[in-house]
Amino acid sequence: MPYTIPAAPAASRTPSPSPRESREPHRELQDRLDALARTHRVPGAQLALETGTDVIAVHTGTADVTTGSPFTADTAVPLGSLTKPFTAALVLLLADDGDLDLDEPAAGQLPELAGIPQVTIRHLLAHTGGLPTGPDSDTAATTTAARYLAAVCTDRDLLFAPGTDFSYSNAGYVAAGRLVETVTGMPWPEAVRALLLEPLGIRPASTGDTAPARPVAAGHAVNTATGQARPARQNLAPLEAPAGALLASALDLVAFGNALTGRSDLLPPAVAKEMRRPESAARPGTLADGWGPGLALYRRDDRIWCGHDGNAQGTSCHLRVDPESGVVVAFTGNSGSATALWRDLAEEVTRLTGIPVPAGPHTADRGRPVDLPGCAGTYRNGTTTYRVAPGPDGAPALSVDGDLPLPLVCYADLSCDLRDPVTGRLEPGGRFHRDPATGRVDRVQISGRTARRTDDG
Repeated sequence: MPYTIPAAPAASRTPSPSPRESREPHRELQDRLDALARTHRVPGAQLALETGTDVIAVHTGTADVTTGSPFTADTAVPLGSLTKPFTAALVLLLADDGDLDLDEPAAGQLPELAGIPQVTIRHLLAHTGGLPTGPDSDTAATTTAARYLAAVCTDRDLLFAPGTDFSYSNAGYVAAGRLVETVTGMPWPEAVRALLLEPLGIRPASTGDTAPARPVAAGHAVNTATGQARPARQNLAPLEAPAGALLASALDLVAFGNALTGRSDLLPPAVAKEMRRPESAARPGTLADGWGPGLALYRRDDRIWCGHDGNAQGTSCHLRVDPESGVVVAFTGNSGSATALWRDLAEEVTRLTGIPVPAGPHTADRGRPVDLPGCAGTYRNGTTTYRVAPGPDGAPALSVDGDLPLPLVCYADLSCDLRDPVTGRLEPGGRFHRDPATGRVDRVQISGRTARRTDDG
């Protein structure tokens, strides 16, 4: 959706607040983080806030319940998909140097994409290429990046015409990482370390490190009945590293966020601005309000923030940047339930500091639920199957790869919510798409991933 991002003013810093002024929000945020981590049963978490004049950082809990190691300010957490903006920044730096053109076919650099010559580098970065999500990590671990891409990036697997819609795709970022390697001659881990992490002062750490050079957190799965947390194994395949392998602390994310404002020496202002520029075809639904070539965009009041969310195995990490004011908010948590902690904590930051932090996309009143004729059927995204069929009460329900169906609540604008069958709580689900020529519902987007109708049954 087209939004105009306010231009960032020239870099400036007002004098830092007095120790008393800094200590008050620090103590209050520490208290709220401690309390919310207990409420949501998150073993450990970090929050870092760059206010534009000061940096406030707090942390709480345990990095690994097995070892009992404490969560410190320096503890690195598996970022999951929050790795993607780092990969996008690498590609944009190469484009700024003239080594790439964002609007050239990606196949010009990567022969394995020869089957989809209409997909550009910009499409890869903004998730507008129509690529499927890609195989799961266990499957990806048995092949090479080139074979992986050649297998899933074919014309028959495209979900829509490139540049016309949005579907979140790890495969697109595997391809972006391959572009970095092709142009620089360096493996992606070496390129991201040399060109981004070390210049930002971030000590590199990634999934698969056998001897990390800094303290790292384990992800955790929490048993909702007993409240007990158990470490979760990170199973990301090596070839998926550009899409999700980095580990970082909240303070590390603030350093990167500062670069995304265009006010640091690392990213030229033109590069940061390009990453934040909204793509008109990108309608990410429940993920964000818009998307640029590398960053999610969030509307809050009269501002457009940028950032990204990331979930690895048992972690939840979030970055929000206001380019106009220079405010950066970063959060890491080492449990899947930390997503709910983040939502509550964003409200607390807003209440305590007056900074209106967007935890997620803007939500508008969509009116009363309606029947949506024609939505039942089978939809596919690569190897993932989405099945919409009437539930016991006759209302539509969604099942993914044969899992327990969840009731759908549909609205006149073709959006839908998922109803928790136990609590009855509604969670944003996504939207259906109706072909304007035929009027037929031909796609469904759930949690940012689009699936194409393959069967009316």
